[in-house]
Amino acid sequence: MGPFSSRSAPAGTAAEASSPTERISPTLRVAATFLRVVFICLVVLITFIVSMPQNETIWTVYDTPLDVVRLLLGLAVCIWLAVQLFKGPIDAHGYRTWLYLGLVAIPFAVICLLAVW
Repeated sequence: MGPFSSRSAPAGTAAEASSPTERISPTLRVAATFLRVVFICLVVLITFIVSMPQNETIWTVYDTPLDVVRLLLGLAVCIWLAVQLFKGPIDAHGYRTWLYLGLVAIPFAVICLLAVW
């Protein structure tokens, strides 16, 4: 038996625990996806607000080097988070994680958004 054999892993191993055929309830999928999207959008908004120039307008950002760095880093983070919106969880465990994380993290993100606004 080589590494490319067609025999499956023994019962009770990690391969069985994370099988892609595990059923995901539609309610879990919708709730977790909604909470995930709301959380990521809140983080994008917080990042956008924090990365804006502090004492100037967007048109005079090049006068201060730190504002340029802040703006470029904020733009990179916002783009990365926007990409993450389209990469959802692949298994039921990922959906459950986002469900629990979203219930705790969204109120915290709203508080942070109100604090930086």
